[in-house]
Amino acid sequence: MNHRAISVPTNSLPASAGIGLKPEHFLDILDQRPDLGFFEIHAENYMVPGGPFHYYLGRIRADYALSVHGVGLSIGSPAPLDEAHLDRLAELLARYQPESFSEHLAWSTHDGHYLSDLLPAPFNAATLARVCEHIDRVQERLKRRMLLENPSTYVEFSASDMSEAAFIGEVVRRTGCGLLLDVNNAYVSCTNHGRDPLEYLRQLPLSAVGEIHLAGFARECDSLGAPLLIDSHGAPVAQAVWDLYDEALALIGPVATLLERDNDIPPFAVLHAEANAAQQKLARLQRKVAA
Repeated sequence: MNHRAISVPTNSLPASAGIGLKPEHFLDILDQRPDLGFFEIHAENYMVPGGPFHYYLGRIRADYALSVHGVGLSIGSPAPLDEAHLDRLAELLARYQPESFSEHLAWSTHDGHYLSDLLPAPFNAATLARVCEHIDRVQERLKRRMLLENPSTYVEFSASDMSEAAFIGEVVRRTGCGLLLDVNNAYVSCTNHGRDPLEYLRQLPLSAVGEIHLAGFARECDSLGAPLLIDSHGAPVAQAVWDLYDEALALIGPVATLLERDNDIPPFAVLHAEANAAQQKLARLQRKVAA
C-alpha cells in the first residue's frame, strides 16, 4: 500500500483542559466566558447547513479553540468509506477550521445500515490494511492529520494476532495519523481483559498523542460475576482514571485534555470543575517542565 504524505495544519489545540460542547450549556458559556482551553463537538451533530447549533457554535468558536470529534466514519468497517459522509465532514471542517479532528478505531456501518454503537474489530493484518487504507483516504480528502482514538472493548477476537497497542502503533507508523489517547477507554478495556493499564500506555506510540480524553464509566458484572466496566460517559471521572491520567502526563507531558459527558449531563459548573481539576494537573506539570 502506498501511503500518501498529508498536509498538517500548523495550529493545534492548547495544552489545556476543554469540555465537550452540549446545547444545554450554550447560554452558560456565552454568559460566563469560562477560562477553558477549547471545546469539542461531535461532527455528526453539525452536518446541516444552518440552525441553532451552528448559531451558537459560531459565537463560541470566535473565542475558543475547537476540536471536532467524528463518530460516523466507521474506520474499521470492511466496506469502503461513505464518500458522501466524508464530503459533509470536509465542509464542516472548512467552515470552522478546527485545531483538531479525530475519529474512532471502530466500525458502525454494515450493508448500508448505520449501527448506533462503536464496535470493535480483530487486530490482524486484514484489519490493519483496511484501517490504514481508510485513514489514508480521510487524511487525503480532509488535507489534515487525523487523530485515532483507542477503543473501549468488552470482548476480544480469536482472530487477533496483534496486541491493541502494537496495532495502533503500526497504524500510526504507516499513515502518519496521530493518537487521541482516551485514558478512560484504556482503563476500561484493560480492566475488562485483565491487563495492566499502565503497561498498555507504555506500549502505545505516545509521541503521536495530540489530545487526551477523560470520562466516566459504569460498573457491571458479566455472566460469571466478574467485573465489567462500561464506557458510559455518564458519570464523573473515576479516581482510578485520574490516577492513570497522572501516569499518562508523566510519560507524555502536558497535552490538550477533554472532559467528556454525553449522558446524564450535569450543570455546566459541574463539568467546569472537573475540567479545572485536569487544568491544575496540567499547570503543575507545565511549571515543573519550565523549572
